[in-house]
Amino acid sequence: MDQPDSIAARPLATSPQPTPVSRPDRVPLLAWVIGAVFVAVELAVSGRYGFLQDELYFIVAGHHLAFGYVDQPPLAPLLTRITGLLGVSPAAVRVIPALAGGAIVIMTARLAALFGAGRLGRVLAALVTACAPILLGAVHIGNTTPLDLLAWTAVLLCVATAVLRRRPRWWLAAGAAAGVGLEADNLVILLLIGLAAGLLASARRSVLRTRWPWLGAAIAAVIWAPNLIWQAAHGWPQLAMSAALHRQNTSPADYGGALPGQFLYLGLLVAPLIVAGFVVLWRTPELRFIAITATLVLAYVLAWVPGKVYYADGIAPAVLAAGALGAERWIARGRRPRVRHGLVVGASLVGVAVILPSLLPILPVSDVHDLPASSQQSSLGDTIGWPQLTRAVAAQDAALTRAGQPPTSIFTGYYAEAGAFDVLGSADHLPPVLSGHNAYWMWGPGPASDRTVLVVDALGQLRPYFASCRLLTTYHTPYHVQNDWTGIEIGVCTGPAASWRTLWPHLRHYG
Repeated sequence: MDQPDSIAARPLATSPQPTPVSRPDRVPLLAWVIGAVFVAVELAVSGRYGFLQDELYFIVAGHHLAFGYVDQPPLAPLLTRITGLLGVSPAAVRVIPALAGGAIVIMTARLAALFGAGRLGRVLAALVTACAPILLGAVHIGNTTPLDLLAWTAVLLCVATAVLRRRPRWWLAAGAAAGVGLEADNLVILLLIGLAAGLLASARRSVLRTRWPWLGAAIAAVIWAPNLIWQAAHGWPQLAMSAALHRQNTSPADYGGALPGQFLYLGLLVAPLIVAGFVVLWRTPELRFIAITATLVLAYVLAWVPGKVYYADGIAPAVLAAGALGAERWIARGRRPRVRHGLVVGASLVGVAVILPSLLPILPVSDVHDLPASSQQSSLGDTIGWPQLTRAVAAQDAALTRAGQPPTSIFTGYYAEAGAFDVLGSADHLPPVLSGHNAYWMWGPGPASDRTVLVVDALGQLRPYFASCRLLTTYHTPYHVQNDWTGIEIGVCTGPAASWRTLWPHLRHYG
């Protein structure tokens, strides 16, 4: 078996100065194969079931291009607009996320090489990352998460190369990756703060006395500037959005399930490897700055927004890469290395085989209701039913029109329903679609009339402002799926107390 280079080849208590690299930090061919298989699987199932609500929302946002939005920077809607050239379909929207996932798998193998792993450790890093539930599920969907995970991994790889291999120009690449990442998701700022703290609190602090990290920071700031300017011009809505997410994701159940959730997201059967990754990062002086970064990121997410515990999983590639290095050492120490090797590989493959139907649209859609409730109320379950909801609303629109009361606008409680009607309802010639949720509120009511409003999931919100509101029907997701969008009330409101323009300031809500 290959002898691991650099960090792995010497005792943990050595000087923090890196030794010369004994072999290239290249990614083995088998790791590339794993990355390619990962992309192929994601693309093969990308057209099954349907859109997620975020994807519908981003398609609409792509037709309102701006340097920012209430709930995200501009990159994801822009990319959705570009992939729309391939057609308006889930498969088109999910091409870039699938490729991003494959890139993350390869970069994790490269991180393992930088940390000192040999060929086996690099391949294990690719395998456990490709089998991680968080990555499999996240890059199936065309929202900000795949871009965020890719940006975190790219920044970590560039910084690790600059620091561990004494190649300071990689700080410029890190800055570029961070800047592009900040245009995709503001969470990248959490990584940058964690890295700064990690460097300051470790033996690597001398790096900050050179010009290179600051040049990288300047590059990131320039790339991020358009979104910052947009936020400032619009009263920093992202801060209000962050406060709303904090309120909505800090229940006792959120705090109780946050840390166990991390192991579920990364792979329950490889929990020992995850723990080993943290141990390796903390015990290796050269890597301690990454250990500090990972710990601070995880602590912040657990304390501030535990209901969104996956916000911390951008640091997962570094932990899994270090864990692969630890697994490689453990295998090499054993009397039966093949048995230990089989245990690590088997844990990854068995774990992903068990959970895969809850992550990707593998089952027939008619069988999804047999999955656990948590799976039905996840991103997977939420991709079912949007065309049916759109048809149900179109049927009520047609019925009201036949009754001589044609709706003049549609108002929805959330961007999810509004996005579905805008994207999927064009053939039904629906009236203008409005919502007070997130960016839909900022886009405003336009010239839409409020005389007769078809209301979806918002009767309680509009009832104080209309003389009459009545329930027409209740929509239930097909195939008996109990997702987050079943039991939606569809009604009609007439007799507005004021115009949409007057009512609009009272209808805003973030979340």
